[in-house]
Amino acid sequence: MNIRLLTITLLTAVTFLACGTESENTDSELALEFSGLETLQNGFHYEGWLILDDGPVTTGKFNVDANGNLVDLNGSSISNGVFNVPLDVSSASAFVLTIEPAGDVDEIPAETHHLAGTITNNTATLNFEHSASLGNSFSSSSGNYILATPTDGVNDNENSGIWFLDPSSGAAMAGLNLPTLPNGWRYEGWAVYNGVPITTGTFVAVNEVDAFNSFSGTQSGPPFPGEDFLMNAPNGLNFPIDLAGGVAVISIEPYPDDSPAPFALKPLVGMIPTNATDRTVYSMDNNSSSFASGTVQIN
Repeated sequence: MNIRLLTITLLTAVTFLACGTESENTDSELALEFSGLETLQNGFHYEGWLILDDGPVTTGKFNVDANGNLVDLNGSSISNGVFNVPLDVSSASAFVLTIEPAGDVDEIPAETHHLAGTITNNTATLNFEHSASLGNSFSSSSGNYILATPTDGVNDNENSGIWFLDPSSGAAMAGLNLPTLPNGWRYEGWAVYNGVPITTGTFVAVNEVDAFNSFSGTQSGPPFPGEDFLMNAPNGLNFPIDLAGGVAVISIEPYPDDSPAPFALKPLVGMIPTNATDRTVYSMDNNSSSFASGTVQIN
């Protein structure tokens, strides 16, 4: 081959490779949209993940502002909820939203899986029923409770305690019908008094004591979630209190938790009657229709 022909051949090959490299685009664009997503506190934040054959790939960290708009970790708006992923993610099978602790820098999803959805035709509808999330819609959850203060051993101030149990059969039974939560989540009971939520403690099983008793008296309470509000009142409150006219709440909390306040996921809520009497069984309403939801679009 003469020198001129060899030069033309090499130039053609280089041009072909350059054009091929230039036209090859492995970047992907991800558009996220959410409804009812809560602003995380104390440095906690959300992180999106696409599930590929090789494992999860991060799509970026973010939070939401008071109006529900997506913002980066500096508080700057994320235009149209769009994230750029420097990979071809067209083969992704699912999207998972996690809650990550403050200072998180690893490439591993936290155990606290929030919304999730299966990707079909490059889109996914996100909910809590997905197996990569809480695995349940909570639409069939229910709850009962009574007012009582068994930990002081006397029959006074009985409206100053709430216990999520049902004694109507003659023996105390679990008052809550709730599914078992996956790792990264806990249930927490609350009584709202004059607009102030007061914890009764976190728990993982409806037929066991919860992890908190600092407000109760010195005697043992029943083996169910609940609390007497008799001592060590939080700032701004004076125990005992009358819970009549308040609200009973069961929330689902991230674990670890971003805030001491109730999280937005509240499967059960019940207004405590203004004429409530102790040891009367009261029911709670299913509130799962208020849960957050979302969509993902891969472009």
